[in-house]
Amino acid sequence: MLLKTYESENLLCNLSVNGATTQADTYAYRGDLVLEEGEIADSSGRRKPPKSTLKQGVVLIKNDKLEMVAGTLNTLDLMPTFFNRYKKDLSPSASILFYVENLSKKILIDIDGIVVTLIPHYDGGAVWNTLMDDLRLDKDDFKGQTAEDKVITMREALADLKPKFDKVSYEEGLALANVARRETRGPV
Repeated sequence: MLLKTYESENLLCNLSVNGATTQADTYAYRGDLVLEEGEIADSSGRRKPPKSTLKQGVVLIKNDKLEMVAGTLNTLDLMPTFFNRYKKDLSPSASILFYVENLSKKILIDIDGIVVTLIPHYDGGAVWNTLMDDLRLDKDDFKGQTAEDKVITMREALADLKPKFDKVSYEEGLALANVARRETRGPV
C-alpha cells in the first residue's frame, strides 16, 4: 500500500486523516507531504525537519496510484521537486491543484501530460476550506461521510473542475512568481 510506503520512508507528517475509504483499494490522507527530507541529524540516522513540504495536503490513492493531490507550496519552484519525488506514483488521470504562496495569477501547467491547476494563496488559509470554496462544495455535500470518504467527494469535484485559466509552460509560470512571501506565524 502506497501510504504505508510513504509512512515507512517518513514522507508523511502533521497528519489529520490517514486510512481506508469505503471504496475498495482506495485510501485518503490529509497532512503534509515531504518534498525534501531534512539532513541527517545524528549517528543513529534521525533526520532534522523536512526542508520543504506540500503543506495541508489532501491526497486520494486508488489502486496504489495517486488520484488526487492538493495542497500549498511555499514557492512555485517547489513543483518540480514534487514531481521528482512522486511522479512515478501518479495516475495518468490524476487531479492536481496547488495553492502557491508566491504566485500572482491563476494558471494551468502541463507536466508530462498531467495538467496542474495553480492558484495564488496569499492569506495562508486552510487548504481544505479554500478547496471546498473553489470547488463549490458545502458541508451538506459531506453529510454522513467518514473523514476518508470526504476526500473522495473532493476528488470527484476536482475531476469535474474545468478552469479557464491561461495554460502556460513551467518557465512562463516562474515569471508569474513574485518575491512576496507570507509572514510566518508563531511565537515571538
